[in-house]
Amino acid sequence: MDAFELTHLGDQQEQSYLEFLRVPALSAGLYMLPAGAIDTQEPHTEDEVYYVISGRGLIQVDSENRPVEAGTLVYVKANVEHRFHSITEDLKLLVIFAPAEYTHQATPEPPRAPSPA
Repeated sequence: MDAFELTHLGDQQEQSYLEFLRVPALSAGLYMLPAGAIDTQEPHTEDEVYYVISGRGLIQVDSENRPVEAGTLVYVKANVEHRFHSITEDLKLLVIFAPAEYTHQATPEPPRAPSPA
């Protein structure tokens, strides 16, 4: 069994995204965006789910915008433009990709890891 304490992962996080689980069928990470941040992510080649652990802002998926806050769950289909914006309170998000992130990309990128201390 693998078990993770998200609060402890967040304390150790040095980058905006920390992947903490990767198996062929899925990957999971913690994504953090401070208030006022600009989310520059590009569409992913895998389906993904965002669960808002804390914070407030808006998410744009394709041409639709909606507010997000603690408890919000958002599904984003593969290859669809999406980004968080108008972040008024630091966002902490659980992100789950299925299959694992970059599985369907022509040249898979290596898993993201925190930079060395």
